[in-house]
Amino acid sequence: MHRLRRFADERDWQQFHTPKNLAMALAGEVGELVAELQWLTPEESARVMADPDHAARVRAEIGDVMIYLARLGDVLGIDLLTAATDKLSDAARRYPVERSFGSSAKAPPADNAD
Repeated sequence: MHRLRRFADERDWQQFHTPKNLAMALAGEVGELVAELQWLTPEESARVMADPDHAARVRAEIGDVMIYLARLGDVLGIDLLTAATDKLSDAARRYPVERSFGSSAKAPPADNAD
């Protein structure tokens, strides 16, 4: 995180790194990642890393996604690992194994009474 913050500071980019701008840049990079997989069959997408040229493009796009996500988390003061762990705990409650195993059905809305 420090290296990424220093990278932005050295270039005086923090002025552009507002949450809105970073979220928009993140969405754009996710779109570029999606474009690398868009027209592949499910089987082709599972083997995408076997082709060195395609693998390099996918790896680069995932790198861009991670950079913008990390920068957004930094600017907002969100620890990404904690946020992910909290979200996974919530998903475990909403999708218990006994009701969710082998199903892609969406869970009912979270109960706000908790």
